Amino acid sequence: MPLDAKSSAADAAGPMIDHARSVIRLNIEALEALERTVNGSLVRAVEIILSRPGYVVVTGMGKSGHIGGKIAATLASTGTNAFFVHPAEMSHGDLGMLRHDTTLLALSNSGESRELRDPLIFCQRNDIPVIGMTQRASSFLARMSAVSLIMPSVAEACPNGLAPTTSTLMTLALGDALAMVLMERRGFSATDFGMHHPGGSLGMSLQSVREWMGDNHAPPPTVPLDAAFAEIVAAITAGRKGSVAVLEADGTLAGMITDGDVRRAFSSDVSGITAANIMSRQPITVGPDQRMSDVVDLLTANKISNLFVVENQRPVAIVHIAELMQAGYVS
Repeated sequence: MPLDAKSSAADAAGPMIDHARSVIRLNIEALEALERTVNGSLVRAVEIILSRPGYVVVTGMGKSGHIGGKIAATLASTGTNAFFVHPAEMSHGDLGMLRHDTTLLALSNSGESRELRDPLIFCQRNDIPVIGMTQRASSFLARMSAVSLIMPSVAEACPNGLAPTTSTLMTLALGDALAMVLMERRGFSATDFGMHHPGGSLGMSLQSVREWMGDNHAPPPTVPLDAAFAEIVAAITAGRKGSVAVLEADGTLAGMITDGDVRRAFSSDVSGITAANIMSRQPITVGPDQRMSDVVDLLTANKISNLFVVENQRPVAIVHIAELMQAGYVS
């Protein structure tokens, strides 16, 4: 690149960085203004949703619609049954999704989106409560709502004041606030979240060890306390997990032998060695009702590659970090 071109690019970088920072600052100021306006209206919105047995139907046009889709997804994954419906589709048959037991959450910055009029009128005629999110308290949406969540009037970050930017961010934040308050009021736990979100590393980490084991898990390799060295090596090799459980006479877990223990034993005469001589007597274990996140934490914190799942003091499965990595539990 010629020297003058590099100089020109450097000269342009400063103003671009300043502009980007000003946009972020406007967004921060908008969220701070939104925080100050949160009041009892949000409480009434929560009470309405909790009192209704049906779904929360979320709708909005344009950018508000995109934000509405995300809010619906957040509600659904945190204990509040919800889905998004495009307002224009409602006027062409999808008003049937607004059952008598539903609640409509309608989003519009201006509150005057013409596509919202049919759903709002339908809800009024059928006694379906509407929760409106808008910046204009005097708008059609606000007048037709049982509860209006009025956002502060702030400038858009768009230089022309046209593209929704700060307004959509406030709507998203207000939707998140509503969802999280509902989540807390419902007592929605991490276990509940895992049931709604089984996919991905997050969902998998919230599964129980029992769920990970499934119905057809292979039993762990085992040897008795008096097992000879050759028997130990054979059991570890057959199990293909790098370790073997050592059992008391009654079948309970006495200890654990890893392939590392086997290698260290070779430094002496192995002819008279038994499992009781080289096992670790207090191995790290988990129960079947613990979360998989606990398993990952134990493996990584203790820098070990495997551990046993123990139920009623008996080993019922073995977990190896390699298979967790392969399955996506560990990145």
